[in-house]
Amino acid sequence: MQEPWQQFQSDAEAKSFDLAHRKTIAFNMGKYDAAVKLGKMQYADLALARRQAAVKKYKSIENLENSLKDFEQNFSKRGGKVIWAQDAEEANKAILEILNKRGVERVVKSKSMVTEELQLDKFLHGKGIECVETDLGEYIVQISNDKPYHIVTPVMHKSAGDIAAIFHEKFGLDPESTPEEITRFVRKTLREKFKNAQAGITGANFLISGSGSVALTENEGNGLLSASMPPVHIVVAGIEKVIPALEDLHLFWPLLATFGTGQQITAYNSIISGPRQKDEVDGPKEMFVILMDNGRSRLLSRIPQRRALSCIRCGSCLNACPIYRNVGGHTYGSVYSGPIGAVITPHMRSMAQYKHLSYASSLCGKCTEVCPVNIDLHYLLLENRNFAVKNTLSPRAENLGMRLWKTAMLRPRIIDIAGAKMKNYFARKLFSGSWGKRRDMPEVQPKSFRQLWKDKQAGK
Repeated sequence: MQEPWQQFQSDAEAKSFDLAHRKTIAFNMGKYDAAVKLGKMQYADLALARRQAAVKKYKSIENLENSLKDFEQNFSKRGGKVIWAQDAEEANKAILEILNKRGVERVVKSKSMVTEELQLDKFLHGKGIECVETDLGEYIVQISNDKPYHIVTPVMHKSAGDIAAIFHEKFGLDPESTPEEITRFVRKTLREKFKNAQAGITGANFLISGSGSVALTENEGNGLLSASMPPVHIVVAGIEKVIPALEDLHLFWPLLATFGTGQQITAYNSIISGPRQKDEVDGPKEMFVILMDNGRSRLLSRIPQRRALSCIRCGSCLNACPIYRNVGGHTYGSVYSGPIGAVITPHMRSMAQYKHLSYASSLCGKCTEVCPVNIDLHYLLLENRNFAVKNTLSPRAENLGMRLWKTAMLRPRIIDIAGAKMKNYFARKLFSGSWGKRRDMPEVQPKSFRQLWKDKQAGK
């Protein structure tokens, strides 16, 4: 079995030169870029909105313990129950206990990245419980036994023709089915699932500590149906999702919509503050919020990397990243891909196993430029690299090579002792593998820049 870094390299090699994949991604990214450009036009001062949102989100992270306590207290006042989970195993165990106590056999689930951390669909299936994804993209991922490709658009890697082929294979639909025809089929199929579901599971875009509320934002209405139709509603959320007050949504919802999909605001925005009350006619009879750590406290302890916990999961850094655009989402081997995934995954899972993700960057800074809450992602990638070196997580050969390189670069005369022919020989021996077999190694010229400069000064 390959190590994660070896798997990353082999997958990146395959995807980077898969022309059909690159064509699909370029097409979908192009539509996103055009939409976001229009979405940003709603702002009179976008920089101010981003700055205000960044300050509010980071203050919540800095005061996370008290923010979570406030959320639990206020949510519990309205009959909800909060369960704390240290890791994915505890979260899955808590969910299974809730479902088993109520004899639940059928669950509907809305799109949620945090439940991908749990591999919840697979876990519940193994326990004999049907768990149906109700977001169209996630439903396609589920029936094709795939994994989400992107934080916001899980089937970005598939064309309309690819999806039509999946529905032809699974359900016998016309292989030339249009997106509208497929959507109608899925709507009809899922409607029955909603009607018969005994529990609904959702994530949370934000947890509002001041009111003890869960904020959901979506475009299909499936999240609202998953939360309101079944008698039991379970929310699974990372502990970093907290924001201070309801009033803050006027900042976060439009930013999430604009940078996530290019909309001014998403189609469905719900604020859920507990189970059905006495004077209410709909909603679940019981509501649970599972607050999951799963490595987030470890990330919180890292300064300045904790800044990444401010992320609102819009996916804009993925769309901007030249590496992600070429190697794709699956290559990262993590639930969270792209620049944000490269920053947080090594801390949430294992720095030793996933430090290579922080090197999968050109450090162009585009990810930082497009982040709606001003997370300086390219700087945090450098901090991760620095952390790995300081904690002796780099291979001995790499450390030795860097020491030799440092010595040579500080003493240019040492480099000049060797002629161009010898330099080119060692360059090919040491770097041709990492340079790539599809590119020619650059040739060292007979004279160095320093020598050329001396010649120029001497009038030669």
